[in-house]
Amino acid sequence: MSRTIQVTLDAIAHGGEAIGRHEGRVVFVPYALPGETVTAEIVEERERWARGRLIEVLMPSPDRVAPPCAYFGPGLCGGCQWQHIRYERQAELKREIVLDQLRRLGRIDRPNVADTIALADGDEGDEGPWLLDYGYLNTIRFTVDAEGRLTLPREGHAGFLPVDACLLVHERLDELHAALEVAWPEMTALSLRCGINTGDALVVLETEGEDQPELEVDLPAALAVQTGRTVAPLIGDPWVFEEVGGRRYRVSARSFFPPNTAGAGALADVVLAYADPQPEEVIVDAYCGVGLFSLALADAGSHVIGLESSPAACEDFAINAGDRENVELHEGPVEEILPALQEAGLHPNTVVLDPPHTGAGPDVVAGLAALQPQRIVLVSGDAAALGRDAAHLVQAGYHLVEAQPVDLFPQTSRVDAVSLWER
Repeated sequence: MSRTIQVTLDAIAHGGEAIGRHEGRVVFVPYALPGETVTAEIVEERERWARGRLIEVLMPSPDRVAPPCAYFGPGLCGGCQWQHIRYERQAELKREIVLDQLRRLGRIDRPNVADTIALADGDEGDEGPWLLDYGYLNTIRFTVDAEGRLTLPREGHAGFLPVDACLLVHERLDELHAALEVAWPEMTALSLRCGINTGDALVVLETEGEDQPELEVDLPAALAVQTGRTVAPLIGDPWVFEEVGGRRYRVSARSFFPPNTAGAGALADVVLAYADPQPEEVIVDAYCGVGLFSLALADAGSHVIGLESSPAACEDFAINAGDRENVELHEGPVEEILPALQEAGLHPNTVVLDPPHTGAGPDVVAGLAALQPQRIVLVSGDAAALGRDAAHLVQAGYHLVEAQPVDLFPQTSRVDAVSLWER
């Protein structure tokens, strides 16, 4: 039998829920804010914590705003967690999350964490790159339900929700989404990707079958079909080009690229500042992807060694590197390449590390530390992953100089961060 409690919230959790205490236990309440007093129905209980469903806000925070999206809220779309929070406060909370994860998981007493790079209106400022709080995504993936509708995951992973529009996607993708009329029973999912600074667009139809669709298409976009890991072009080429920092990048359907183009530029700027590339010095770029950081470092004169396991990303990297003679690529899993680099006696000045969302892990950190770089620049797509990797870096003999949160995903609780570590 469920019960209702009244709780005052005073902090924010890594997953975006507000935190309070009731009867000696921590209580997590989604869609609430620190500083609020709320009524919540307890829906999950453990020995040391509980989770509540927000019933009523008794004392609202001055940072609470009306969410603009009709799909936002409990039981609806799970893509956003924070549309009810004033955007400037979101940036502050994301810094607090990074601080908390570095303290708790990284076990660093007083981590140096800069203010989050973010700005609500997306205007250019005098202090650095600024991001948009809505209309920023350059890619989105929909699941197709049994009725052929495009859906997004529901909050709490409770199935899928049909949506007519997403306020986070760039207007180029919004136009494509609105124009789509795809009736193909074999289709299980559909992805849209665009080059925000080039105008390129790509639609990828995903299927588990072998049949090709019969097409009547009038879309200003390339079209491809994906079966498993294989992508076959139907109309045009299965990639888009994007421009970041004056550089042009090919990004194939199966390659990763930051879903926020302005955010990609902000990440690259911070990586360059922390790496401080010098002519002729050697820099290893682990998990280099299509070359976002590698090319910027190489253009500064350093010799860059990229490590990447994705065949699609490696093909894009080669195209993007062009005739640069100070760039080389090693294809394969990073943890398998590192021992060979160590045996070859490689001692890079700097390592740039941009691992998957789950983090690098102890083996990769140890393998990179064995190369004895003086400086490691870690790009983390998740604050908890940053905290875990921070503990491994400290164990390997590195100390944190600074962490810089970058808000690639406004209206969500996710925060990226670039951190500088020195031996």
